[in-house]
Amino acid sequence: MTYGRDIVYLDHAATTPVDPAVVQAMVPYFSQGFGNPSSIYRGGQDAHAALDRARGQVASVLKCRTSEVIFTSGATESIGMALRGSAWAAKIANPETNPHIVSTAIEHHAVLHTLDALERQGFTVTLVPCDAEGRVDADAVLAAITPQTCLVSVMLANNEVGSVQPVAEIGDAVRNRGITMHTDAVQAAGSMSLDVNNLNVDLLSLSAHKFYGPKGVGALYVRKGTRMEWTQEGGGQESGRRGGTENVPLIVGMGEAIARAEQSRPQYVAFASELRDYLWQALVARISNISLNGPPIHGDRLPNNLNITVEGVQGETVLLSLDMMGVEASAGSACTTGNAEPSHVLLAMGLTDEEARASLRLSVGRGNSLEEMDRAADALADVVTRIRTLAGR
Repeated sequence: MTYGRDIVYLDHAATTPVDPAVVQAMVPYFSQGFGNPSSIYRGGQDAHAALDRARGQVASVLKCRTSEVIFTSGATESIGMALRGSAWAAKIANPETNPHIVSTAIEHHAVLHTLDALERQGFTVTLVPCDAEGRVDADAVLAAITPQTCLVSVMLANNEVGSVQPVAEIGDAVRNRGITMHTDAVQAAGSMSLDVNNLNVDLLSLSAHKFYGPKGVGALYVRKGTRMEWTQEGGGQESGRRGGTENVPLIVGMGEAIARAEQSRPQYVAFASELRDYLWQALVARISNISLNGPPIHGDRLPNNLNITVEGVQGETVLLSLDMMGVEASAGSACTTGNAEPSHVLLAMGLTDEEARASLRLSVGRGNSLEEMDRAADALADVVTRIRTLAGR
């Protein structure tokens, strides 16, 4: 079966299986190619060359200079480095001011929690609301800017409902005002263009495990000339911007994964859209009182994302039952699994607490099939029927 297990995996927004070709590219650097890339002898320089190749692969997709790519441990570090580094650079440049940051209410918690920490340190933050489809209005973001604004951070695509945000439009206006523009592009990688010049961004965060690469590695794009206060000092790695010996095997894997994801992007978008659309129609045909969260199916939405509310159920209860039936999905962001609170994204979109708790995120990927969509729809319909019957609905 898919991924070597007898399950239907519908949580690709949380993580993806590592592409076998990516594993193959990584393996030599766990064994014979184990050198420290900071060493001057041949083994070290071979490892350094591997880093250079991977950096070139990432830069090729972002359409940027290789010197503008910093490897990190993943999206959370990349986002924290971008937000803290930019905010503190502004503070140090103007110690008497209280720098201001504009972001949105639907960002990933890696952004929101970092902003919370910056607020405790004296920075001010404005979170712009979204509409009922989980999209932020560009004019509303620009209206939130003040003379003290040093940074604007707007995600490229939402991880829960798949809504694509007007980052290029916002970035164009923001950068013309001399303000740094950051985007969390973690969910968009592999589905959308990441050309940083077309997106008009100064900072962009990525995580390899979202596009069939390994966990524990990511990247931060930093446009040349962007003011940054580096937050991880040490041995001078990554051109002095992030201390610590680079994880060569994982970085090699990230480079290979992003290159392969970009090469197959048009085919993937078409394939994922077909599966997602088929699954939605299968669910509508089997389950009453079901609604779609986020943009329309064929609107400004990631091709693999389906977020639904099923009246009369609890999402976590449904997920446990689905798991026993061989279907793996989620109720929202993987980073908040087990959290008793309803999705902050769905609440920001105007759903009630009850509706948010009755919601599921189903995200398809390369290894899925139409047959699996039917199997998942049958399983979900069975679970919902049993729950509603027990509840007397």
